[in-house]
Amino acid sequence: MDDPGPSTSPSHSKKIRSSPAEARFSKNIAPTEAPVIAAAQNDDERMLATIGYKQELRRHFTKWTTVSYAISILGVLGSVPATFGIPIMAGGPATAVWAWFIGSCMAECIALSVAELVSAYPTAGGMYFVTKNVVPPEHVALWAWLIGWSNFLGQTAGVTSVAYTVSQMMLATASMNSGLRDSIYSYSPNALQTVLLAILLLIIMGVICSLSSKMLNRIVVWFAPINVLASVAICVALLVLTPEKQSARWVFTHVTDGSGWGNKGFSFLLGFLSVAWTMTDYDGTTHMSEETHDAAKRGPLAIWVAVFVSGLVGWMLTITFCFCMKDFDGIVTSPTGLPAAQIFLNAGGQRAGTIMWFWVVLVQFFTGCSAMLADTRMAYAFSRDDALPLSRIWRRVNSHTKTPVNSVWLVVLLSSILACIGIGSNQTIVSIFNITAPGLDLSYVAVIFAFIIYRDRVPFIEGPFTLGRWGTFVRPMAIAWVCFLSVVLFFPSVKPVTAKNMCAFPQITRLSTLNSRSANSGSCDRNYAICVAAFIAIFALSWWWIDARQ
Repeated sequence: MDDPGPSTSPSHSKKIRSSPAEARFSKNIAPTEAPVIAAAQNDDERMLATIGYKQELRRHFTKWTTVSYAISILGVLGSVPATFGIPIMAGGPATAVWAWFIGSCMAECIALSVAELVSAYPTAGGMYFVTKNVVPPEHVALWAWLIGWSNFLGQTAGVTSVAYTVSQMMLATASMNSGLRDSIYSYSPNALQTVLLAILLLIIMGVICSLSSKMLNRIVVWFAPINVLASVAICVALLVLTPEKQSARWVFTHVTDGSGWGNKGFSFLLGFLSVAWTMTDYDGTTHMSEETHDAAKRGPLAIWVAVFVSGLVGWMLTITFCFCMKDFDGIVTSPTGLPAAQIFLNAGGQRAGTIMWFWVVLVQFFTGCSAMLADTRMAYAFSRDDALPLSRIWRRVNSHTKTPVNSVWLVVLLSSILACIGIGSNQTIVSIFNITAPGLDLSYVAVIFAFIIYRDRVPFIEGPFTLGRWGTFVRPMAIAWVCFLSVVLFFPSVKPVTAKNMCAFPQITRLSTLNSRSANSGSCDRNYAICVAAFIAIFALSWWWIDARQ
């Protein structure tokens, strides 16, 4: 690609392009541009122009909005109650507590590594764009293709899974407030109702994400305060209202073997599933870079602060839940299907329990909005490089809102189509959801790995945020953790392994049982995700070799 010219308009941002699509897609920053980038660290528009784009989106996100956004996309208050049953049933309270603590520390390693890279190239493309600047020119196109599609598909599946989960949670609230007979609630929503409500939620999220950056700034800034304050309030309420509590020794030292593998150590490893599925989408904040003031500094700051805060809040919630499990067997076998939901009901009864559950659902909805924002900006950036079919349509920015509205409704459409799979097969849609976290995490560490191995061959101009000498330790730790965790995530969590217990991620499965004990929703554990991941990988590579590389 030819060297980009200066930015000429703060409100109109099309890719500066004077070369063919393949050259645009595989563009890599030339070493001669390094001084310009280094000098533009405090000038967002000039930096964007130097990288190769004009400014189109309006920059209204402040420092606090960016941090709030980063915290909300992790959605701890929504995710921890939904996934709490996994470590508890696999390895007991100590597994839940210490797996979250260790997992949060390792997640910080990933967050810091991602923050360092995106600080140098703060664009809506996130880690996808960074790929172009850490691998040799002859490998850029293939790497960018794989990382870009992994990120886009992973985020789209993530948006769908959050909407689907919120739908299940809302319908579960109706179930919990209906009559209970023979351990089954009188109201039990079917798959069609769940999917239709999920699509409605996606449309509402789409409307919110279509607003101007100025309006989004006013809304998103409240996401994190509500998340954190509601978490603290719920923990205090549970500890006060729960009549009998477990001892500290039981909470912090009691480990069980609930997986059936006959090994407490392996059962403990399965406890990482909760934190793994919560702590992901680290570069989501980066996709909002072109709407953030001083993005090279504020984006990385928001990423590592969000993981730190979410780690503490998630640990607080996990410990609180464990202290409130005096009737351990009754809680894990609750007719609600979720131990956390039963803990709420035990502490506050139907009314107070429902009020606490409302805040969980609300925060999960905030997470869906944040995830959709990141996904739409990724679609915008990807289409800006002509990497999507009909890219000319999706990269268009609305003249009134100055946001990529077309990309927003592309994501709504794709997510709605994906959600419809749940009508025919709960197992299939859950298997697709299963690849979200490992897919995104592997796409991150692939770029980190490329940065390490090609650093001597590809000049990398550091941004304002850098790990310095600590990077030698942090980056390999991030790679090793994700590789280890990917094995655990795809490993069957119960034994004996059957076709039924290979199908689903426990978060969605347990939410399905929140309303009924039907064979369709409650018999599966995991994990056909490995099959779905293999299919997507083969499809993407085949598409590349047959057509896209041409």
